[in-house]
Amino acid sequence: MAKATIVVLVGAFGLWASGAQAAQDCANDTIRKAGDAFIAAGSSDGLSIAVVKDGKTVFCDFGTVERGKARLPTPDTVYEIGSISKTFGSLLLAQAIVAGKAQVDDDMRRYLPPGEYPGLIYQGQAVTLRNLVSTTSALPDNLPDELTRKAKEAKPEDKPFVLVEGLNRYTMPQFLADLQQARLQRQPGVMPAHSNVAAQVVGLIDARLLGKPFETLLDERIERPLGMASGTDKARAARMATGYTGEGRVAPVWDAPVTRAAGGLRYSTRDMAKYAAYQLAERDPAVKLAHQAQWGDPGEGATGFNWVIDLMVDGQPHLEHSGGTFGFASYMDLYPRSGYGIVLLANRSADNTQGQLQAVAERIRDGLVGALPAQVALDKAFAEHGYGDVAATVAQVRRAYPGLHLSENYINALGYRLLQQEKRPKDAVNVFAYNVTQHPKSFNPYDSLAECQEALGEREHAIANYRLSLERNPNNEHAKTRLAELDKPKS
Repeated sequence: MAKATIVVLVGAFGLWASGAQAAQDCANDTIRKAGDAFIAAGSSDGLSIAVVKDGKTVFCDFGTVERGKARLPTPDTVYEIGSISKTFGSLLLAQAIVAGKAQVDDDMRRYLPPGEYPGLIYQGQAVTLRNLVSTTSALPDNLPDELTRKAKEAKPEDKPFVLVEGLNRYTMPQFLADLQQARLQRQPGVMPAHSNVAAQVVGLIDARLLGKPFETLLDERIERPLGMASGTDKARAARMATGYTGEGRVAPVWDAPVTRAAGGLRYSTRDMAKYAAYQLAERDPAVKLAHQAQWGDPGEGATGFNWVIDLMVDGQPHLEHSGGTFGFASYMDLYPRSGYGIVLLANRSADNTQGQLQAVAERIRDGLVGALPAQVALDKAFAEHGYGDVAATVAQVRRAYPGLHLSENYINALGYRLLQQEKRPKDAVNVFAYNVTQHPKSFNPYDSLAECQEALGEREHAIANYRLSLERNPNNEHAKTRLAELDKPKS
């Protein structure tokens, strides 16, 4: 049932020049149109974009840093980057591991301050450093529990102010005391789940392994070597954009040292372009380690050192991360093999802002670089031969493009495009059936095939495949609902 967007990527680039450009002077028409549309849709008050290719950067800025004033952002306007901060703490940990100060499968408790942490083990299984950086730690999302409770009880429009007030007063001793009382939510290493606590622990372990405060490590090991300004210095407040909540209120300023490694860093697109170029180069062994999957299979979706990793149609890796604070949103997209990356920073934080930034990034990428040759060949082959024998058509294209990679989500999305957008259920059912042959242990291909068969009136086949889906995932609510409906006696 789950649907995913087909992502098309990356051919050759033209020439790029470094420099700051306002929206009306943006050198690239594709970037300008995408940014203008984002602002015109009311998605944010301001937006700054940096596109990096082969070490050269284009900057474009849109909207305003403060509502009601004609103050266009610049590449030096500072934004809160939210959870992209997690990649900084994880990079420092990767540096420590490369230096031999720890192993990725070490018990995290080995590197915590002295104390009792009885809840940080689940049925004899401890949380490892790998679990921390791959979002599979099973730690709570946030601490302290009391602050989380207060936020839940507050009016929705007041929640950011309750949280920021509490977090800005939260100290490291308080965090450690709460950590000693924390309990794992499930077995670690099994299921990815967002956890600010895990990232805060990474920052704490960085300091203990490398012998200096997190902010000092950030300065000495990342910011100064890359020529970035400080992500924690209050002196940059004058360059900060004003952040706005999803309801349009001026957001509270988040300045909580305990949460910096989880989401509390602030940078400009000029800073983040340097960080993106450094990540794209992959010359640093720590960066290479950070880009390796620590959980999952990149072919179907994996997590590195807080990077979400997948493979494109031609098999090249794609890394991404997004972030949201109480008044800002961010998105970062990297394709190291192509040397292409994009960073988008916005001064609005609604529930869907990060997804909207991702859509802008995809629009810019597709407009700038077009479809991959393997993608073009596959589309052409289906246009010529149809979908009667999907396996044969894929095999034909793979002979010309041996690296052709079609993930479960990619095939599923193709099937839904045929079923829902193009109204071609007979072609769609062949695509869904092919997905089942490629991923026989996964529940979702069976569910999607059954949905298509149901649309075609193939009731018995649909029932059989919904049942096969449920065998693989007893919690598949869509299959349960459809089976209950299909099993009703005909009136």
